[in-house]
Amino acid sequence: MQPSKDIARLLEIMRALRNPETGCPWDVEQDFSTIAPYTIEEAYEVADAIERGDIDDLRDELGDLLLQVVFHARIAEEDQQFDFGDVVEAITTKMIRRHPHVFGDAEARGRGMAKGMWDEIKALEKAERLARRLQSGAPDETIAYLDEVPRALPALMRAHKLQSRAARVGFDWGEAGPVLDKIEEEIGELREALAEGDDAHAAEEYGDLLFAVVNLGRHLGHDPEAALAGTNDKFRRRFDFVERELKKAGRSLDESGLEEMETLWQRAKTEAK
Repeated sequence: MQPSKDIARLLEIMRALRNPETGCPWDVEQDFSTIAPYTIEEAYEVADAIERGDIDDLRDELGDLLLQVVFHARIAEEDQQFDFGDVVEAITTKMIRRHPHVFGDAEARGRGMAKGMWDEIKALEKAERLARRLQSGAPDETIAYLDEVPRALPALMRAHKLQSRAARVGFDWGEAGPVLDKIEEEIGELREALAEGDDAHAAEEYGDLLFAVVNLGRHLGHDPEAALAGTNDKFRRRFDFVERELKKAGRSLDESGLEEMETLWQRAKTEAK
């Protein structure tokens, strides 16, 4: 088996890995649900390579992500549900259909018109998808407005998308002020839960607080994942500064107390931005 730039070779490799008799035991045991976490992880590693500007890593991580698509398609093919060709046909059909201004006679004068056509066609596709579900016997109550937001999204991202989708039908505050009031209300309820010593209630109120904070970011025009990622990086830079300064003084993190580290942390806020 030799490497190749042809997608057919990757499909051939996956067939070999999934062969029940001669394939890899680990690969043979996998199914959609066991592979899903790896698919999500690979997508994040692609994003990480882009963030770091590492083109070599990006090439490799894109390959890893493509492997996940091939893996899922192979599992589906074995169950006679669909194959990789069907996946390619589905996305090419979607892209052609959603870009009538490129592949058809429609005209889009500017980015806004193009986005409008995309959303309109996407809504039509959703209606068709719901109709197919009903025809397949799915009961009406299983089809809800927020079903379009995937459950597997990271929690912050899912909260943002749930709120944004609800806002489209008017379920939203018109400005940030009431959201700040809601955050203060949730903090108060969290304090009460903590005072009660009820861990389950405290966890619920903590979740409500996070949800409200995501909502504030949405009203301010800030993506919660991006905002928290920036804060994570800032925390890492400042903590690294604390560690370096301690090492210069011949001390380790374990040998230092909170007061000493807090003093260095305050320095880091100005010297390690």
